[in-house]
Order: sequence, then structure tokens, then C-alpha cells
Amino acid sequence: MYHRFNAEEPKRGFDWNYHEFYDHNNRTLSSIESSSCNITVLIRVLEDSIIDGYVGLKNPGVKNTLLNSVIQSLFYIKYLRRAVYQIPIESDKSSKSISSALQRIFIKLNTSDIKVEATELSKFFGWDVFCINDGREMIRTIKNDLENKMKNTKADGTISKLFIGTMKTYIKCVNVDYEFLQVNNYYDIQLNFKGCKTLDDAFMKYIQEETLQDDNKYYTIDYGLQTAKKSVIFESFPPVLHIYIDQFEYDVQSSFIINHLDKFPSKIDLQKYLSPDVDRSKSYKYLLHGILVQDTLSQNKYSALLRPEMNRGWVLFDDDKVTPVSLEYDYEDILKYKVAYMLVYIRESDIDEILSSIIPKDMPKSLLEEENDARERRIKELTEGHQYMQVWIVTEKIINNHKGIGLVNIDDTIHCPLSKIHKFKVLKKDTYSDFKKMISEKFKIPINLIRFWAFTYRPNIGIRIIGIHEFINDHFLDLTMKKIKNSMVHFRELRLYMEVMEMPMIMQISPIIIFLKYFNPETQSLENLGKLYVQDQNTVDSIFPTLYKRKQFSPNTPLDVYVEFWSYGSCRVEKMTPDNTFAFDEHNGGAICFQKTLTNDVILEHVSAGRFYSIPQFYASLATNLIVQFKSKFGYKDPTPEFSLILNSHMTYEAVVYQVATHLNIDPLRLRFATGQFKEIDRNTKQELLSILQYNRFLYYEVLDVNI
Repeated sequence: MYHRFNAEEPKRGFDWNYHEFYDHNNRTLSSIESSSCNITVLIRVLEDSIIDGYVGLKNPGVKNTLLNSVIQSLFYIKYLRRAVYQIPIESDKSSKSISSALQRIFIKLNTSDIKVEATELSKFFGWDVFCINDGREMIRTIKNDLENKMKNTKADGTISKLFIGTMKTYIKCVNVDYEFLQVNNYYDIQLNFKGCKTLDDAFMKYIQEETLQDDNKYYTIDYGLQTAKKSVIFESFPPVLHIYIDQFEYDVQSSFIINHLDKFPSKIDLQKYLSPDVDRSKSYKYLLHGILVQDTLSQNKYSALLRPEMNRGWVLFDDDKVTPVSLEYDYEDILKYKVAYMLVYIRESDIDEILSSIIPKDMPKSLLEEENDARERRIKELTEGHQYMQVWIVTEKIINNHKGIGLVNIDDTIHCPLSKIHKFKVLKKDTYSDFKKMISEKFKIPINLIRFWAFTYRPNIGIRIIGIHEFINDHFLDLTMKKIKNSMVHFRELRLYMEVMEMPMIMQISPIIIFLKYFNPETQSLENLGKLYVQDQNTVDSIFPTLYKRKQFSPNTPLDVYVEFWSYGSCRVEKMTPDNTFAFDEHNGGAICFQKTLTNDVILEHVSAGRFYSIPQFYASLATNLIVQFKSKFGYKDPTPEFSLILNSHMTYEAVVYQVATHLNIDPLRLRFATGQFKEIDRNTKQELLSILQYNRFLYYEVLDVNI
């Protein structure tokens, strides 16, 4: 049994078959005597593998991690890594090509002291769930992209030099005088292990003569289908040889072929598989450099066994877990319940060149400086972070841009987009005066026109601005920001609303501040109309002239006015009576929403059009909206690799298709969707969106060439 204990997995139980403890004829003593047995555990204390320069990749949180093992296998071909560094740097940090994404991942793996993200690269491959055959396609895609990006650079020709070999295909018809001879390049070899006990057997099977007959006859232009003899022979092998194992041709459950070290020799001589015409003065001895494996118990789990330096031991790369291992002693335990799908061999005579160490001057200076700066920031954050606090600032523009419930959206990632809050890191010991000066300079606003209000949270109300009697006035100028935060709010950060006044003003009495929203049933949207000050003795209808003015309504237009109320995380609205006052504390710092009073005819018109006609209806719909992410099957190869839409959870599948088609400007009949579990959705389903999504909030989409 084998397990690496770490902070994430500090405990581990092991399974044994009970019958193994029974008496056996071939044992001197039974395992169990006097109802007890001795169990010996060998524990090796491992140094942090990062000290040895080996860094893991974060688990991307998807169904499998095939891409992680592929990245590590390419990264430790150091000649390739050096060539990737020689590709001109793309100025766009968003990584719009496979090569630029790989370049940034390589530089992080080369310099980082923490596990590395590979999310940007995964987006180029579309689906988050890969099958084992995708490993070959991934590497081919990466090689092709690198080859194109390396053209006319110092690295030009690297891919062909490292990975391309040649093979000759010869076909001779049995019954007619026809021969065909072709020499092709190859990037990798796929071997069929069915009926083979060793790697040598699989190679011999690959080059043995084959008869094309019956349903597999060879087609010729002059003679039609003919019985023929076909043979393949290698003309050359590349310095780095990728061998894919056709696992579908044998019983994976038995694991007989792949779980024995003899089947994957640490050293092989490929000379005997070469054409007789090839010059044999060159060595064709290869050393095993890597084994990429799949976990048979969890078939979406992949890892890579690599030998980064041939004079050192093997290392198991299992996502962010990096473990030195010994194949000589631990082979059975390491590869138990695993099947190999790819082998990496390197020509022995080229080892020194291909695996020569990377030094700082090999790495792009700009990316190296970028990573060094990031590391220094992390160190500084660890050592000095306790001296700082976060201050979030909400401006009136941010409130006006918010189209959902409440004043802003700070932490609800499910129902509507987050508001783009201004965030600052401020020294706790800075005074309020220092802070105001900094903000004044940052926003280019005179300091005497800035006034801050603190956000607070009350369970029955939600996030509100504290009343005027507690706004942060100039009496606080000499207090530290830490004291202000501790005295006013209980969030981890200090959340402030920045009011910009038209002129300096000092309030002698404490007014109530309210924020205005208008509901438009025609556009099915909310419009923020700024703030308003009232006194607690003012009646609701006293603000009607202001509402008319801001919406340019004629005087005496009938209005329905509602106030937002929050109750333990959910929002409701309550109609306000025109002659009521603002005496309730709950009104302070909250939002009031109004609309025109509708006639019965107008209401029927909205109902027939499928629109919400009242504020309570619309707010109820907002609470059932969802942000749904759509990911293209083809990743970044698609012009629109991913996007998000706000959709109602009660939408039918047909309505979802229409919304996506409108966004992409295509025919809805050309769209096909799959769930987060990679299951294609029946176009005729009657399920609502919430049922389709289940526990995920994303769908995969594919644009077809034909209508369905």
C-alpha cells in the first residue's frame, strides 16, 4: 500500500482482503495468533519537493486532470522548454494562444514556490472532461501551435528536431502488378498491445507484414479493390519518442500488461525496427523518461511518472502532489489500479542536450521579472499583511450601474453580476485624514466635497448605509482607520459609500438618505435615479415632485411606490402609503422603487406579452434569476469561447436556446447543449433551467453546421 501524507490528506486507511490473514500451507506461522497480528509500516520523511525544484499544478476543479500530466511531461523536456521561452512574448496577458499560455505556465513552474494554475491553457481545449485519447490530441495540438509560433524565431525547427521521425509504408498487390511506396513523418507511435507481453512484442507486431483482404482490401485507381500485402518499417526515430498504448485492445481490468516493470523497460534499443537501408552507425538506444497513467478506480484521474534528471530518481506528479518515488522498489504500489497510456523515451546519446539545465538567462526577462515581482508581493503580504486593512468604496456611479436588488451586489455570485467595487489596501495606522487625502487624489475630487458613509448589515434589513448620525464626519480625522472600522462595522473590510457633494455643506439636523429606483415594465428593468434626503416627518407623497422631475413625468401622474425590505437574506417589497411618513429607521440608507400606476388595459397588454407588470412581480423574478456560464466545446478555437447570461431559473429549454442564439446571433436550430456532467441535453426536454443545471451553473454549447 502507498500513500503520501500531507496537510490536505493527513489520514489514510488501507484495505486488505481478510482471507490474507488466514492460515496458509506455505506459511510457517499464521498472520493472526492469539487474536492479534503485527503490522509493519515503513514511513519515509520527505523533504518538501519544491526544494528540489519540482512544483505541482493545481487541480482545476473539473472532472479530470489529464492536461496537468501532459503539461508536466512536456515541461521536463528541457530542450523544448528552452525553445518555448524563445517564442516572442505576447503583450496581451490574457493568453490568446496555446503557446503564450504554455509559456506563462512554464515560467511559473520554473520559478514558483507554490502550486501553479493551468486554467488558461485548459480553455483552449473546450470541454472540461477529457477521455484518455484526448491526451494524444492535446499534445499534437500543442506541438502544432508551438511549431507555428516558432517559425522565423531562434526556436524554429525545434518541434521537428525533437519529435518527428519517418516511416516507410509499402503496399504490393497480390493478383495485379501494382506497388505503392510512401515515406511519411510521424510525431508519435500508437502500439497495440493485444496479445503482446513486452514492448518488443508490440513493436514487432507494428512492423509485421499485414494482408489487406476481405472487407479490408486495398483500393487502386486502375484495378479497384485488391488483396494486397502491407508493411511498415521505420526510417528514423526522433530524439524524444512518444509511444501511445492502445488500451482499448486489451483488458484494462487485468492490468497485466502495464503493471509489470519488465513490460516498460528502462532502456530499449530500437535499431532492429529500422529499415535495412538506414545507416546504423548512429545509436538507437533509448532511456525511459516518463510514464503517463490513468487511475482505473477514478477514470478521470491522471498523473505522470517522470524522471526530470536521468542521474536522479523518479518523481510522481499527481496534480499539486509531487512525490519522489523509486520504481525499482515501489513500482507495484505506485501503479496499482493504474494503466499507462503514454510512454516517453529519450535517445541516450541526446540526453545531455535535451535535459540540460535551464538557467535564468534562458528565460524571457520580462516574464521572469513578472514572476519575481509576484513572489516578492506574496512574501511582503505574508510578512506585512497584518499591518493593512481592506477598504471598499462604492460610488454613486456604481450604485446607478447596479440593476438588481439592493444598492450594490457585493457577494452574491449566483443571481446577478457583482458590482465593480473600488478596493484599496490601507495601513491600519493611517488616520482618516490621510485616507481622505489619498482618495481625493485618486479620484481627483476636492477633499471638502467628499463625505463617507459606512455600509452595515442588519439581518432583517440587509446591507444598508448607516444613518446620518453615524456617518464619518470630520470629528474622526485624527482617528486611525482601524479604530473607525472597529467602531462602525463588523465586516472583514471597511465598506464605504462615497458621496460627492455639489458644494461643501454642514448638516445641522439628521436627515434620512434614500436611493431611488424606477421600474420600467416595457424594458423589464430597473433604473437608478440617485439619492434623496428627507426628514422623518416628511410624508411619502412629499417626494413625488422630485420623482416626476427625475423621470420627466407630468405633475399628478399616479405612482405606485414600494420600499425594499430584507429578511435574513431574501428581499421583499412593501407598498408605501402616500400619507405615511419616513419615521421608520428601516427607510434610512435603503432603496425606494416606483412605477406609474397602470390601467387594467395596460396590465392585460403586459400579461399577453409575457412581461412582469408590477414591482412585486419583477422583484420576485430577480430572486429566481441565475448567472449561467456557457462554455464552447472547442475552447479558444471558437470565436466566443465562453460567456455568461442572466437567465431565470424557471425558463424552459427552448427559451434558453433562444437567449443563447440571440447572444451569438445564430439560428437556434444550430445549437446543441450538454450539462456540466458532459451529458447531451434532449432538445425536446420539458425541464426548466434549474432542473437542467442541477448542481452546476454552466452548460457546454456547440454550434453545428446543420440544423437539428
